[in-house]
Amino acid sequence: MQRDAQRQVYEYMAPKLYHTCKRYLKKEEELEEVMADAFYTIFTKVEQLKENGAFEAWARKIAVNHCLYQLKRNVNFNLYLEDNPFRIQPESAEETPLEEEDLLKLLEHIPEGCKTIFNLFVIEGYGHKEIAVMLSISEGTSKSQLNVAKTKLKDLVNQLYYQKAK
Repeated sequence: MQRDAQRQVYEYMAPKLYHTCKRYLKKEEELEEVMADAFYTIFTKVEQLKENGAFEAWARKIAVNHCLYQLKRNVNFNLYLEDNPFRIQPESAEETPLEEEDLLKLLEHIPEGCKTIFNLFVIEGYGHKEIAVMLSISEGTSKSQLNVAKTKLKDLVNQLYYQKAK
């Protein structure tokens, strides 16, 4: 691939892949490293892409895989981390609609393993068998972590958007 074409692909895909990676990683240094690794893989393996129309999905899958590799170095997906001890305060007493962006922000307040599995299952569309293989965990652990993520998100949504305490 020529340099000019690579630059155009990078400029088009970087914001999309950054948004995807941001759902998995918090630290900016890790995000930058993963993005660089993902683009290296994209540019060196582009000849393996069999369908040109599937480029964005293929690139996103590469980015997700690099995020998971980074996470597996730091997160034990078989354990639940303690809840964050803080309580988020709602901005107003009025009931406000829950937007996708709000839900993604709330994901930052649940344990890392739960958040990762929620992202893979709900947002990326992977099944529990696939997640288990990707993260080297059992299907039961994947299901359990997803259930914990949903419960914690429901509690946060009720607390912040519908003013219902646990």
